[in-house]
Amino acid sequence: MAKETEREGVRTCRELGARSGSTDPALSLRSPVGPRFHLRQTFPPKHDVAIRRPCEREDAPCAGHVSHFPPPFSCSPFRMPGSVPANGVATWPKDVGIIAMEVYIPSQYVEQSELETFDGVDAGKYTIGLGQARMGFCTDREDINSLCLTVVQRLMERNCLSYDSIGRLEVGTETIIDKSKSVKTVLMQLFEESGNTDVEGIDTTNACYGGTAALFNAVNWVESSSWDGRYALVVSGDIAVYATGGARPTGGAGAVAMLVGPNAPLAFDRGLRGTHMQHAYDFYKPDMVSEYPVVDGKLSIQCYLSALDRCYAVYRNKINAQWQREGVDKRFNLEDFGYMIFHSPYCKLVQKSLARLLLNDFLSHPNPNTDSGLYSGLEAFRDVKAEDTYFDRDVEKAFLKASAQMFEQKTKASLLVSNQNGNMYTPSVYGCLASVLAQHTAQQLAGQRVGVFSYGSGFAATLYSIRITQDATPDSALEKLVASLSDLQARLDSRMKVSPAVFAENMKLREKTHHLANYVPQSSVEELFPGTWYLTRVDEKHRRQYSRRSLNDDAPLEAGLVTSTTTNEHIPSPAKKIPRMPATTAGPAVVSMTNGDH
Repeated sequence: MAKETEREGVRTCRELGARSGSTDPALSLRSPVGPRFHLRQTFPPKHDVAIRRPCEREDAPCAGHVSHFPPPFSCSPFRMPGSVPANGVATWPKDVGIIAMEVYIPSQYVEQSELETFDGVDAGKYTIGLGQARMGFCTDREDINSLCLTVVQRLMERNCLSYDSIGRLEVGTETIIDKSKSVKTVLMQLFEESGNTDVEGIDTTNACYGGTAALFNAVNWVESSSWDGRYALVVSGDIAVYATGGARPTGGAGAVAMLVGPNAPLAFDRGLRGTHMQHAYDFYKPDMVSEYPVVDGKLSIQCYLSALDRCYAVYRNKINAQWQREGVDKRFNLEDFGYMIFHSPYCKLVQKSLARLLLNDFLSHPNPNTDSGLYSGLEAFRDVKAEDTYFDRDVEKAFLKASAQMFEQKTKASLLVSNQNGNMYTPSVYGCLASVLAQHTAQQLAGQRVGVFSYGSGFAATLYSIRITQDATPDSALEKLVASLSDLQARLDSRMKVSPAVFAENMKLREKTHHLANYVPQSSVEELFPGTWYLTRVDEKHRRQYSRRSLNDDAPLEAGLVTSTTTNEHIPSPAKKIPRMPATTAGPAVVSMTNGDH
């Protein structure tokens, strides 16, 4: 009887496969983002759901086909079954990880060298001491909801994805503008036209760690019995602002969206996470009417470095145990990472952190060669205790020198966004990942293991690893992912520089108007990138309303996103607009949203 049921299931899968162009009896599903994955059901599903609309007109291609952007993903139609029945049998999804990424950075920045002069500090304090060149910021026209709306819609459009294809949506942020309503529920307005409300996930908050927790939740969902065959979408975004003083130049703003699923070009190493959680008041935000945190700078650095030590030790123990089970006769060390990226409050701390990992390798090595090679000249530090060296200048200097070449090879490229835009809080480490992808070819990246250290004050931290696929052939998932981020430097260069005085005025405006009700933002919309969502007003009940800036402006970096060609048209959901290039040039247009009634 069981065999008959299975045969019936295979027959139905074969029939469904035929309708989607597949002849594989284990229903072969063609992802809109490249690789195939397989789902075998032991009896017919109740229904199958079309999750991808084909481009409706040859003369109006979807966003992925616009000539300025290399088309990152195929837009051919396909079909996917709905939720796997509770008593169905599915193969374990392989290589679960990041399939697509999108980065949003605000359109304005201030030069850190000019900020040094404006603040009356020594030249080089921010640019050399912190390692920061520019700092992006938001006016009162942008908040956490608008940042996330922008990055999600851009990812969906640029990758020709239907909102039906998302089964889980997670948001990681510490930028809280409502103590009850989540950013995720605001983002659900993007899903309205699709009719898809079956979307799990919610916001996750713990300083800069929330994005990583959200990403882990998404990966765990795809690998669990709860997975229904659809993608997970992770959004990480924040606005990092500080009161006037020494911490202000470590600010920034931005958002990163990541599509998670099986057969990913960036696959998570299963079972290889080293986590450390501990209580500390190193950075926190107890004032609910202010955007500014309370920061103990020295304690925060100590917490960061101690968490790095603990996480690295746990990770090494786990990978060494895994290798031992596999018969690999080797001890893991830092050189086994092709790239090593870190949460980046400021770039100089990242360089010190890589040196810190080398110190850990040195202290744990049973018999390091201090006469030549990587550890040459370090014999004086053989007996130091790691916990006594957080602020030891001699140790820091020696291991910075010893790790200098390794920094150039494994970490420096990851600091593009951090150096040019500043600390984005939760998206910081994922901006570093995008920076690595943006500055290397698929062939250079293929087969590499990427170490990722994520830290959030309070504090929570994890060091984990991602394996990049070996497949770097043309039209591979990796090639498409890399191509989609290849314009990252151009996006950074396209921003508008403002003076420190204008930056300071914007900070004062945000400070005065934060959490005001019955408020209409004062800053201009014209400085925003085309296609950016922005705040239009906050009503007397604190309900926020948003519009999207027209894409009809002459802005090649944003070409090909959803475009309205009707002047001053207001519609409840941007998904009602089919992604297409406008047939004719039209005047400004907006679509509207709220964070309340809609």
